[in-house]
Amino acid sequence: MKTTAELKQIATQVRRDILRMTTNAKSGHPGGSMGTADWFVAMQWNIMDFDPDKFTMSGEGEDMLFVSQGHITPVIYSTMARRGFFPVEELKTFRKFGTRLQGHPSTAHNLPGIRMASGSLGQGLSVGVGAALGKKMSGDNHIVYTMHGDGELEEGQIWEAAMFAGAKHVDNLIATIDYNNQQIDATVDEVMSLGNLQSKFESFMWKVVVIADGNDMQQVLDGMAKAKTLAGQGSPICVILTTKMGYGVDFMQDTNKYHGAVLSADDLPKALAQLPETLGDF
Repeated sequence: MKTTAELKQIATQVRRDILRMTTNAKSGHPGGSMGTADWFVAMQWNIMDFDPDKFTMSGEGEDMLFVSQGHITPVIYSTMARRGFFPVEELKTFRKFGTRLQGHPSTAHNLPGIRMASGSLGQGLSVGVGAALGKKMSGDNHIVYTMHGDGELEEGQIWEAAMFAGAKHVDNLIATIDYNNQQIDATVDEVMSLGNLQSKFESFMWKVVVIADGNDMQQVLDGMAKAKTLAGQGSPICVILTTKMGYGVDFMQDTNKYHGAVLSADDLPKALAQLPETLGDF
């Protein structure tokens, strides 16, 4: 367990990693990665129950995480490396042909921490439901977590899985929605408004926790801790996590410009100046 101050320092370093990885590769998705850094850090260090040295594909006897919007690999890989799943130096290989750190998560390279090839949007909740039911059948009391983009909720398969999970009382499942109101072409509201998301999930028999500021580490810790207390009570849990895309660098925030575009070599130093090095760069 880490203190809130320590987690904030880790999140700052993770954001540095994200920008350096994507700029070095000249491709990637920094915006959503930066916005969810606080959540991933909180999950990896304080919320989830697992041992990075004992990773198994089955996930037996530990909490599991499936990231459905797999394009945010920069934050996935950075937090995994900093947590000890693989060497931090390997972040230098991000998006290089044939390496383990592909642009979207791949199970083909046996990368510890990755149990699902994702990025084809809409599928992660179904996988999470299946994993959670598997734990119930085997008597494993651990929790299955999933993470989704708000734009991803425009995929119909999400709602099939949500309906099933509510109807079948899959109460060892906690799904988090990164609600930044940005997707690749425009805002989510402009493309296809989600309406009252809390009411929608509640109508599907889910319990809902709202984290008003998903870039405030203490709010993230408190919200996810509350979600955990709701597990085992007959309903799946949805966490609505309001974040800012590109959080941490003022000129990257609240725009979809950096959803799938990276900083130029000239802009990178300007961005890094806003994110002091805390753990040491790779």
